[in-house]
Amino acid sequence: MKQNLFTLKQDIVEVGKRMYARGYVASNDGNISARLDDNKFLVTPTGVSKGFMKPEDLIVINMEGKVLSGIKKPSSEVFMHLQVYKDRPDVNSVCHAHPPYATGFAVAGIPLDKCVLPEVIITLGSIPLIEYGTPGTEELYRPVTKLLKDYDAFLLANHGALTVGKDVINAYHKMETLEHFAHVAFVAQQLGYVNTLSKEQVQKLKDQREKFGIRTTVGCVTSENDSCSTEHTPQSNLMNDDSIKKITDEVLRQIRK
Repeated sequence: MKQNLFTLKQDIVEVGKRMYARGYVASNDGNISARLDDNKFLVTPTGVSKGFMKPEDLIVINMEGKVLSGIKKPSSEVFMHLQVYKDRPDVNSVCHAHPPYATGFAVAGIPLDKCVLPEVIITLGSIPLIEYGTPGTEELYRPVTKLLKDYDAFLLANHGALTVGKDVINAYHKMETLEHFAHVAFVAQQLGYVNTLSKEQVQKLKDQREKFGIRTTVGCVTSENDSCSTEHTPQSNLMNDDSIKKITDEVLRQIRK
């Protein structure tokens, strides 16, 4: 389905400003793209802050990454976006950023895979951790393809986060949801306990997902399968000190950029 170029440019510029304002990206980090048709994609340029982008900065490329229009160069990570579009015809936008709390979990090597927040279970299900790959290379996006058909949000080890959606705003909203979940999960861990939902509770949320036509896998860990949620004690359900320090250090590093 062909998309309106003017509208998509406005949406991408707006999302870039929101990501920058919320601290999801620093300097020239992150990238956003949208599908124009089966072989044309609108992408953000390299070397431009997402908070200061203009519609004329955006570039149109084809499925091979060749620039069709625009005066700037596309991000080196554009091939990760193109791989998503190849593997998921239902996806019309991809958003990549480095939100502090989500990136903290990615650096600590901890997936956001517990059934905790109803809104996250309904919209995203689980957020898996993708193995590390060198940015700007095939190593970055190849591991994503293994789980792409089942999930709409991912943590990229030692890197950041990736979300996909039916349109630009939808992909961005999933990034917001991911970062909100990471922040809540981190605070709960600091307080000493995460109350994981039961299979029965999650099944009711699965039923709602089906009504909304959400196709991805829930995939999160329920209380019955969570060895850390059986006892409500200060020692249970906690990340170890090293993990907490890693996440804290990364959150502070991202905030101070």
